[in-house]
Amino acid sequence: PHGLSYSAVGLVLTAGVIAVAGATARAARQRERLFAAFCWAWVIAGALSLGVALIQVFAPDWADGEWIAASGLPGRASGNLRQPNHLSSLLLWSLIAAAWLVQAGRLRHGVGASLIVHFVFGLVLSASRTGTVGIVMLALWAALDRRLSRPVRLMLFLSPVIYALCWAGLTFWAHESHQVFGGERRFNADGDISSSRFAIWSNTLALIAQHPWLGVGFGEFNFAWSLTPFPHRPTAFFDHTHNLPLQFAVELGLPLATLVLALLLYALWRAFDASRHADKTTTPMLRAAFMMVLMMAVHSELEYPLWYAYFLLPTAFAFGFCLGTGSAHATDQAPARKGRRVLLVASMLVMAGGAAALYDYEKVVVIFSPPDDAPPLAQRIADGQRSWFFAHHADYAAATTAEHPSTVMPSFADATHYLLDTRLMMAWARAYEEAGDTERPRHLAQRIKEFRNEESTAFFEPCLEAPTGGTPLPFQCLAPTRTMDYRDFR
Repeated sequence: PHGLSYSAVGLVLTAGVIAVAGATARAARQRERLFAAFCWAWVIAGALSLGVALIQVFAPDWADGEWIAASGLPGRASGNLRQPNHLSSLLLWSLIAAAWLVQAGRLRHGVGASLIVHFVFGLVLSASRTGTVGIVMLALWAALDRRLSRPVRLMLFLSPVIYALCWAGLTFWAHESHQVFGGERRFNADGDISSSRFAIWSNTLALIAQHPWLGVGFGEFNFAWSLTPFPHRPTAFFDHTHNLPLQFAVELGLPLATLVLALLLYALWRAFDASRHADKTTTPMLRAAFMMVLMMAVHSELEYPLWYAYFLLPTAFAFGFCLGTGSAHATDQAPARKGRRVLLVASMLVMAGGAAALYDYEKVVVIFSPPDDAPPLAQRIADGQRSWFFAHHADYAAATTAEHPSTVMPSFADATHYLLDTRLMMAWARAYEEAGDTERPRHLAQRIKEFRNEESTAFFEPCLEAPTGGTPLPFQCLAPTRTMDYRDFR
């Protein structure tokens, strides 16, 4: 759909602009000041997010849902980012930023140490496995990087010890105060430690085997996976494989995915090599930036943080900073000045695009969170369907609220390519059935049944009743008579 395509292409182009900005910052004479501003931003963001995390765990009633988000996971913090693993990645970046500021003499040792301890405590509050892996990576960095100052190396090397002590302290607090610490349940061996990732990875490999050359299409994983028979699929609705190489392979096909991954790995090696051979003043900056990129690369093996602009764009800046190669003395030359003007214009377009996207988003927010003086739902949906980037949300509302879904059939063409869930799939099946199609609604019903979602209980209740008086069974009770796949629904 055009809206999803515009937003995806726009975000990729924006990441390119930000990467060039990072490379330009590396070549500038004031590169240390620019990188310091980048790091200070992360320290401030981390401190504010830690404050939100403390409220979510220790005073959840204070989370008003406006300035402070309520955590949907008792005893675990997610900050204002909705997901604990996102909070952990933000805090890991904040921790790296604080370490570099101490290294560069821009932050006192005592203040830096205090910040690092507090950020580690925030990681424990998130109880994210990403945070645990990141702490180990920081300790390895301290052990291997001889150019770090002794105080910074000590702070980073002791971070796993601080993490363990904070974990033990929170566990003790939870037992003594009869409160909930989400980390205990999170790492309980009786649960699914992979959070269904092993299952989704298995399904993904099966899809790759079925479509090895061209893949299922960019952005089409959820659409193809939801409409492909998987009797033992995980019951959650996955819109991503939670693994970057698998995502590229299933959507782009093996040949193109191999090329893309090879280029990314080459760039990552170039960034690492630059951090090893730069001059003494630049090396600490490059290694801090490289660690930020590496943290996100590791996170991308278990999640999909780069599908969120607030992680993709800073990663692009840090990556560009590592890969920038110009000399600071070249910035006075005419071509460099012209390049800076082009970058300035591109950056202004990025800012304008962000403001336009925010304005555009309000068109669909009003559908789901209407003010007191909001127009009727039908009008709000119609207005939302004119959105540039987010019309699929309005189409979802139209498809799932229509009394006769077949009357809004065009809405399914957009909404189904964003995220297929039980509610949308049931409406889609009814729409096909009302339109006289017999095979597609049966295929959809079989896929809905595989998700084993409570929301579909009423949908399948007629199948539990014995047929009477020659009344035919509803379509959801009948198996399709021919094999279909996701391409039959495009």
